[in-house]
Amino acid sequence: MTGNGSSIPERADVLVIGGGINGISTFRELALQGIDVVLVERDDFCSGASAALSRMVHGGLRYLENGEFRLVRQSLQERDRLLRNAPHYVSPLPTLVPVTARLRGTLATIGAFLGIAERPQARPGLMIRTGLALYDLLSWRSRTMPRHRGIGRAKLQRLAKGITRRAVAGVLYYDARVTHPERLGIELVLDTEAETGARAFSYTEITGRDGDGLAWRDRITGASGRIAPRVVVNATGAWVDLVGGTIGPATNRRRVQGTKGSHLMIRNRALQEALDGRMIYFENDDGRICIAFNHAGAALVGSTDIRIDDPDDAVCLDDEKRYMLAALAGIFPDLEVRDDEIVHVFTGVRPLPVSEDEATGRISRDHAVEVDPPGALPFAVLTLIGGKWTTFRAFGEEVADLALAQLGRSRKVDTRDLAIGGGRGFPRDAEARQRWLQEQAQATGMPLQHFRVLAERYGSRAVAVARFLGEGPDAPVAAAPDYSRRELQYLIETERVRDIGDLLLRRTLLGMEGRISPALVAEAGDLVAAALGWSKAETAAAAARFDDIMARRHRVLQAGQH
Repeated sequence: MTGNGSSIPERADVLVIGGGINGISTFRELALQGIDVVLVERDDFCSGASAALSRMVHGGLRYLENGEFRLVRQSLQERDRLLRNAPHYVSPLPTLVPVTARLRGTLATIGAFLGIAERPQARPGLMIRTGLALYDLLSWRSRTMPRHRGIGRAKLQRLAKGITRRAVAGVLYYDARVTHPERLGIELVLDTEAETGARAFSYTEITGRDGDGLAWRDRITGASGRIAPRVVVNATGAWVDLVGGTIGPATNRRRVQGTKGSHLMIRNRALQEALDGRMIYFENDDGRICIAFNHAGAALVGSTDIRIDDPDDAVCLDDEKRYMLAALAGIFPDLEVRDDEIVHVFTGVRPLPVSEDEATGRISRDHAVEVDPPGALPFAVLTLIGGKWTTFRAFGEEVADLALAQLGRSRKVDTRDLAIGGGRGFPRDAEARQRWLQEQAQATGMPLQHFRVLAERYGSRAVAVARFLGEGPDAPVAAAPDYSRRELQYLIETERVRDIGDLLLRRTLLGMEGRISPALVAEAGDLVAAALGWSKAETAAAAARFDDIMARRHRVLQAGQH
């Protein structure tokens, strides 16, 4: 399996720059068509915005307000495909929408949709039900979950203990959640490399033009070289303009403006009990939609939507924390959240198209591709703009077809029904899953409860993990005893781990769960060092890098603390 910079070839049909979920999807689509494609990513795979989503796989209910019906229909179709193709990580998420006004504001809401009036302070129940009826209709062909239904105030209070008494009713509908989005990304990379021989390289950046190609540098080893592709795909999200300037003057123009979305992970028993397996989808006083649901042993609360110029400056500031806590207090007025109950923070930048609209919520979340044919540059450049996590497969398919057209090639493989990673052979039905768990636990000689934990983490890939655990001496990780040292060793050796953060923040949920400690960093660092052959100085430097990432990216900061 590749990953060493010295293995990058000097020529390729397509070079994909950017290893977020859309770049990985494009890489997979092209490789499966038999295209000679290479992917390079400046950091770890799925370490930017693709690691900072709200953990929802959804149609985008609020996008209906902007009239983005095509996007919502496509998103619902892709949501339902992910429920089938990645059942180990994507599952139904029952969602409650509190209603604070039944009819008041209906005419104003219609006027806002038509662009002739201001949106009312609270979305009326009639319009929420109308939107959800359309939501059900748009997914009727692919739907795998129940239709929405209205519920009265008394039932809403029972389902979400402590919810505001201002809610006169509620609506229950179903979307989906993704428990391990970063793992889904690395599984797509590993699947593609194993099935096609295509190559993806992390921690490798494009540094500029080099003759008829582009120069690259491995940021860890210092290795460098050049690659001359026929087509370049710029899939760098909020960084597309910066990378476009690096590729060449012909692609150096402003296409994207970022908006920052921050989230809090809150370990508060009262809040977690009130959520009880359901998401609360509610509006703040400013009309912005917020969410709260249980995830990774805490309550995930989000998010903000703030314009930002430099995506590398994206951190959660104290005023964002106050905003999210105030929104939460508006829906659960008797709830108190202490600062020490915020166990993890994450922030990403949405790569939205340039827009003059002052309201960030009205900027389209749809995706587009701009094509610069060869001429000014010796290769064609396809630049990806926008997009949402749920539609990564469809977006990658569209980009791949445009690249195929540039190469004069045609599509051979359809990915709509291809299972992903540990979703292969992983039963969706509860009874079938229980039988599978028992059979595989017995076959691998592992206690059922331990194998069940591995299956929750890795789906059907748990079989390979369990076999690896049985092949040598093992012991619990002292700072996280529900993991074993051989389990982390397996991830390091087989899943392209090149730094401590890859392991603790993306191959596992240890960071999301708020379990990072100096002891855990030291133990994980020793395991990574043993596998990668680091010296003591290199191990200490890696630990310092990780500490800096945690301080800057996963803590609430005051303005000016960047």
